[in-house]
Amino acid sequence: MKKKGRRLKLADVAAHCNVSISTASRALSGTPGVRADLRERILATARELNYQQPSTLAGLRIVVLASARAMVDYQRNQFTTHVLYGIKAQAKLLDMELEMQSAPDRHSELVLLKEAEASKEVAGLLFLAVDDEVVLAQARTLSKPIVLVNGDDPLVQLSSVAPHNRAAAAAATQYLVDLGHQRILFCTNPGRRTIERRREGWLESLPAEVQAYRDELIVEVEEWTPEAARAGIAARLEQGHDFTAVLCAGDSLAIGVVLELRARGLRVPQDISVVGIDGLPQGELLIPALTSVHVPMHSIGQAAVNLMRDHVLDESFTARRVELACELVVRSSSGLKSQL
Repeated sequence: MKKKGRRLKLADVAAHCNVSISTASRALSGTPGVRADLRERILATARELNYQQPSTLAGLRIVVLASARAMVDYQRNQFTTHVLYGIKAQAKLLDMELEMQSAPDRHSELVLLKEAEASKEVAGLLFLAVDDEVVLAQARTLSKPIVLVNGDDPLVQLSSVAPHNRAAAAAATQYLVDLGHQRILFCTNPGRRTIERRREGWLESLPAEVQAYRDELIVEVEEWTPEAARAGIAARLEQGHDFTAVLCAGDSLAIGVVLELRARGLRVPQDISVVGIDGLPQGELLIPALTSVHVPMHSIGQAAVNLMRDHVLDESFTARRVELACELVVRSSSGLKSQL
């Protein structure tokens, strides 16, 4: 039954069991998420084929490289923190060694990529929040597996894991539209492709009646901080109170919007509804508690590690983009449209 003429691959075991390579890999590594009977069938097939689990990860390291953007996020709104928790938890479960690195600028990112490529002990890289095309171009030339975390490669030559940002923003916007809102502001800090996907989701769900005015409904701020959002919404209010809801591209911005609206005597949600995206824990502490699209940050980290494992263990692995579903969590900061 064993195939001749070449070394048996994980794909062969998966094919014999009629399962995906990812499922076979999880079963053989003991990772949760595979039914007990299916796991036993895959293990039995591996024994019958005399398949030897590759030792590629044994004694080798996976570098977790945080880009300059990821480090800014780490300091300001903690999204990266929760993703890192997921990475570390899953790596521990798989007995995978991690080496944590950070890069303050493009030059440092390029240097660290070259060092990882040259190191015999490094099996692959998890690259957090990178959008720089120069850096991505260099990453595509590496022979070692790279998984982009909370980012994506426009050419899909590098694997990636991220939330489904467009769907998340579309769901939040549609929720507000269903409550009667039409003029819905979008408060954002532009620049990253992942955030551009959120803007696209907002725009596609915006009512047709206000599509022509979409540019005047966008509030751009310079940083992912409540302070920047407060300044941005304050400036927008100076132009007029002609909106009934605000969708923020991140919870840290939504918090600032709520604080500024309340400071100006506007009631949330009776006068203006506010919705965020991320699902950061501090949103529950806000008064009123923040309605937000919950992004599975921990699961993003876990999925990235699993994708890296599959990448390393399967020589014929094809790059892929993984997008995780998000969930709208309704709290007290949103409600029916007010009468302007």
